[in-house]
Amino acid sequence: MRTALVVGTGLIGTSAALALAGRGVTVHLRDYDPAQARTAAALGAGTDEAPEGPIDLVIVAVPPAFVSATLAEAMRAGTARAYLDVASVKGGPRRELEALGVDMSAYIGTHPMSGKERSGPLAATADLFEGRPWVLTPTRDTDTEVLNLALELVALCRAVPVVMDADAHDRAVALVSHTPQLISSMVAARLADADETAVRLCGQGIRDVTRIAASDPRMWVDILSANPGPVADVLAGVAADLDETVRSLRALQSSDEEKRREGTDGVQDVLRRGNAGRERVPGKHGAAPTTYETVAVLISDQPGELARIFADAGRAGVNIEDVRIEHATGQQAGLVQLMVEPAAAAVLSASLRERGWALRQ
Repeated sequence: MRTALVVGTGLIGTSAALALAGRGVTVHLRDYDPAQARTAAALGAGTDEAPEGPIDLVIVAVPPAFVSATLAEAMRAGTARAYLDVASVKGGPRRELEALGVDMSAYIGTHPMSGKERSGPLAATADLFEGRPWVLTPTRDTDTEVLNLALELVALCRAVPVVMDADAHDRAVALVSHTPQLISSMVAARLADADETAVRLCGQGIRDVTRIAASDPRMWVDILSANPGPVADVLAGVAADLDETVRSLRALQSSDEEKRREGTDGVQDVLRRGNAGRERVPGKHGAAPTTYETVAVLISDQPGELARIFADAGRAGVNIEDVRIEHATGQQAGLVQLMVEPAAAAVLSASLRERGWALRQ
């Protein structure tokens, strides 16, 4: 691939453009808002000047409702050899394109499984897709050259290609992406009118659950409007679990011992099923889940403290597999949770204590 046109210079489009431009591809940028395309160009994602002739690949990174029309316009103009989109739903846009009567052999639907709570070109990074799954949904009509160009795009963005059926993809993202967004927002909504005293008690658990609730509502309305059925199906299952859990918790209030036992069983059931589901979530680099041991270190909120603790872990010869930071309410301090291989936990703990760090059991 030598040339590409990115239509839509938001987070995903600009991040893809940055990755391609950084690897020598000539990238042209287009957006319904020319100022946004100029911003992406200023960040080094390419040029906002139109290509002089046909290019290799058109990447459409617009909201799902506009994908098919944008693709059809580019295809009828003979803009490129191949066309793809990066929308988070795949079945609807494909069917709309088929209804428009365009040459489906030149098109492939794709979806990079990566993002942020922030949107727009200023949130974009060239490494956004590194190590992340990038779904490809070719059909029997998709030309081999088009598939190869899509695979090249994925490789240049250093993502991991995953081939799926379009409708199977939409059911999958309803479960692992779209429903979690709604549930996160629902939990966060409980905080909107909560007493200030209660909100001040927020810890890492509520931060983890509500992190993605900071996402742009307009963007998510576009996404959910394109995949409402599969999301509603997953939410119906969640609603059934919620109803049963509410009944179980009410039973725990009963003075009847048998009802309390039933309530306990009901709560345990949902928690245990949650354990089983959590164990299926892929671990680091998409590998099988790994159980790490946590070394918790008290740390002051001062410049250079994190760098110092990572350097001390390195001196101990221990690799930090993951890290979380829990900030103390009302204090300039926090708790850094260092996740390491179980065999390394004792070594790291002893080494950090020797270097003056305060550990919490």
